[in-house]
Amino acid sequence: MAGELGGQGLRDALVILGAAGVVIPAFARVRVSPVIGFILVGAAIGPAGLGALAAGQPWLAPFTITDRERIEPFAEIGILMLLFGIGLELSFKRLWAMRERVFGLGGLQMLITGLVLSCGLMLVGALEPAPALLLGLALAMSSTALVMPLAGTVSATGQTALAILLLQDLSLVPLLLLLDAKSNPDAWLSVLIGGVGVIGLLLVVGRFLLPRLFAQAARTKSPELFLAISLLVVMLASLATGSVGLGAVAGALIAGLLIAETDYHAEVEVITAPLRGLALGIFLITVGMRLDLSELIAQWPALLGATLAVLAVKTGVIFALLRWRRSRAGTAVETGLLMASPSELTLIVLASALAAGVIAPGTAAFWTLVTAIGLTLTPLLAAAGRRLARQIDPEALSSGTRDTKGVTIIFGFGRVGRVVADMMAEHDRPYLAVDGDIDCVAAARGDGYRVLFGDVARGDAVERFGLCDAAAVVLTMDDPVLTVRLSRDIRAACPDISIVARARDGAHAAQLYRAGATDAVPETMEGSLQISEAVLVDIGVAMGPVIASIHEKRSQLRAAIREAGELAEEPMLGKRR
Repeated sequence: MAGELGGQGLRDALVILGAAGVVIPAFARVRVSPVIGFILVGAAIGPAGLGALAAGQPWLAPFTITDRERIEPFAEIGILMLLFGIGLELSFKRLWAMRERVFGLGGLQMLITGLVLSCGLMLVGALEPAPALLLGLALAMSSTALVMPLAGTVSATGQTALAILLLQDLSLVPLLLLLDAKSNPDAWLSVLIGGVGVIGLLLVVGRFLLPRLFAQAARTKSPELFLAISLLVVMLASLATGSVGLGAVAGALIAGLLIAETDYHAEVEVITAPLRGLALGIFLITVGMRLDLSELIAQWPALLGATLAVLAVKTGVIFALLRWRRSRAGTAVETGLLMASPSELTLIVLASALAAGVIAPGTAAFWTLVTAIGLTLTPLLAAAGRRLARQIDPEALSSGTRDTKGVTIIFGFGRVGRVVADMMAEHDRPYLAVDGDIDCVAAARGDGYRVLFGDVARGDAVERFGLCDAAAVVLTMDDPVLTVRLSRDIRAACPDISIVARARDGAHAAQLYRAGATDAVPETMEGSLQISEAVLVDIGVAMGPVIASIHEKRSQLRAAIREAGELAEEPMLGKRR
């Protein structure tokens, strides 16, 4: 029996992974959000779709899932990774910096939307006040996993959405705690005390232990070790909070928060991104399996009305709040439509409320369908919001600002990088250095330099470090292949940015120019010219002829690089164009 179940579970896993492998490239090819694809595939291969035909058509069995309960463990892992990703977006510093918008704007949105929806549920749905309020608050949430990739964190819309989403994500833990207290009224005090103790222990241990663990991983330069430590932290934190009744999702959220406080959160985000993306896809497939076509047809008027009501209320409340706070009309419209749908967290609250006996099974099933429909519509609403915002207020779609606005980014912080940083500081120009050697980063920070730990050879450096908003990028790494690749990637993403790169010799400089570097400085040639200038002056040659000969030699070198690189124009060695 165990072998049969194991084989069945393996087959279900292969179906899910195969579906993910088909959905992502297929929907990317037609420029449609894969979110819709995951949900539709889940509906198609699930027990309410082709899975219902598998008994009569055995050939369908390898391509369908007939029992949604069997894949619930996959969905739970997806939820844990989803909450972990949300935690990585948070940090106590970030919350404090955004406290007015998070707890002010986010708190008002959650409260007003929840109250309006709960009043509607009591009047139209004839629910009691307690389940109506809980359901209203659950429906007031929006999908962090879908909204943030669609909006980003650069535009005014993305920054506003982030502030609201942070409050919504934080509100999940007290909601689950209240539901657990409802289901275990005699144990709520012990859950509260145990939860506070476990969370405090995790915060203390995480603050002192995690930086040391990740520092060792950074020294090995092993992404596998980074991934292993991250997953270990998630699992241990989830087990710890689950053991005292808070639920595993609270532990996953706290694990993300703890890592977000370290200097390695950017690396963890990049390394865990594929796993979190796959986990989200699995979760969305299970959401699609909740869509029963027969139920949709039988209840379509009620489902359509409920979905439209939720979308209209959330859009209206967010639009009104943003206009009250004097946001631009385009930003208010786009944010309202973007965040109109319910959230994947809504499904978590619905499942917990059903288990606690707060809402009836029929009510939970109906609003699960509404939530699944809303999640499917999210990419379409986002596109409609952008289009409408562009018509109302074109300036509302400006790129916004990043922390790197006007900052010179220095990749590599060895001897060359330090000299560049010293000269930037000498002329009061802001800079940010990035290096993949944790010992180098620690030493530089101890000397007062502004340096981050990050491996630019892995992941999307342009997006991670906001390079298109930077004043310039300086590549000082002693890695010719990486320098050329970065020059090409940065130039493709940021056509107007200045890229100054360190070159080993003339041939390497020619490669850098072809890759898109603005300036390439061959260290051997410039060093030779400076040595020649110094020695000629020291042995008594007049300064004027020396400088003239140096310029002439530099021109000869430029011509050689031009010939080697087949460039239309002469490059500038160590000089601005």
